[in-house]
Amino acid sequence: MGILSGNPKNEPMHYGEVYNIWVYAQSGKLAHAGYQTLLNHIGDDDLKLFLEDMINTMSEEIEEVETLLKENEVGLAPTPPDRPYAKLENIPVGARFNDAEIAMGLAADIAAGLVTCSGIMGQSIREDIALLFGKYHTTKAAYGARLLRINKDKGWIVPPTLHLKIHKKEE
Repeated sequence: MGILSGNPKNEPMHYGEVYNIWVYAQSGKLAHAGYQTLLNHIGDDDLKLFLEDMINTMSEEIEEVETLLKENEVGLAPTPPDRPYAKLENIPVGARFNDAEIAMGLAADIAAGLVTCSGIMGQSIREDIALLFGKYHTTKAAYGARLLRINKDKGWIVPPTLHLKIHKKEE
């Protein structure tokens, strides 16, 4: 039997795994608090439901990675407090984020999350960690596709310059 070939949960994490998972948990906590605040700004029911689902998924992910860190005797980052609910109409118009802005920010966050999960998967030597972040990657990809559909349906997507001229091969 080779080194690190037993039960992955009994293997030590390497420093890269510890650091990246700790940062993932901390970033998730900060995004979670920010998303709770953004919920107060959303007027569209579909986007609100989407973000509530994303927040619930983030809570589960944070709990899983914190359990992993605790099992490996790694101290946890502080958790920001939950944000209060506010009525949209109580937020001054000039201080509100609009739904399209929120949707585009979420799309960027999802894309960054996909890259982060891929990086953690690629540098992991413990199979359980690679599989855990593979699961998160798949979930984020599904959220990205769902949000893309919302953005298209609502007319919020801002495409780059479209390439409409198609060059035909000369025969």
